[in-house]
Amino acid sequence: MQKQKNIQVKDKTFTISIPESEIRQQIKRVANEINRDFAGRQPVFLAVLNGSFIFAADLLREVDLPCEISFVKLASYQGTSTTGSIREVIGLNIDITDRPVIIVEDIVDTGLTMAHMLETLQNQNPSSIDICTLLLKPTKLQVKLDVHYCCKEIPDDFVVGYGLDYDGFGRNTKDIYTIV
Repeated sequence: MQKQKNIQVKDKTFTISIPESEIRQQIKRVANEINRDFAGRQPVFLAVLNGSFIFAADLLREVDLPCEISFVKLASYQGTSTTGSIREVIGLNIDITDRPVIIVEDIVDTGLTMAHMLETLQNQNPSSIDICTLLLKPTKLQVKLDVHYCCKEIPDDFVVGYGLDYDGFGRNTKDIYTIV
């Protein structure tokens, strides 16, 4: 998809808010922090589908550690707002006992999905769990979370692109767009 100032996704118009160059720069910064913090360890990256797939791929290409990746799918969005209820669709298929886990998320909004995921993962006895998110909406958080790795904090706007969607559409842009 070609870079445009405004894009139309279904019935909504979005304007560019975070260009690809800034996204890549922030991913490199976060990957360097992970490389430093996990030196000598073999973390399991746990990417939350569908939104984090592009972020997870770009992040892992910058990580210089021996590591594994697995995927979990959780659903809490419908349209442009969170439903507040979380249902696990696809579960974890790797043993994380005594392993450092890094959850890779596209966006932490209310934090409810992440809190549910942390609770679920704690039952599997990992040595540690860290959160790595592309985007964080600090003013929207409803639960206390320690988001150790964050590429960018954003205001409480609805965004699409770079893996984030509006009703399944808009994921395939290189930039991130904010609703107009």
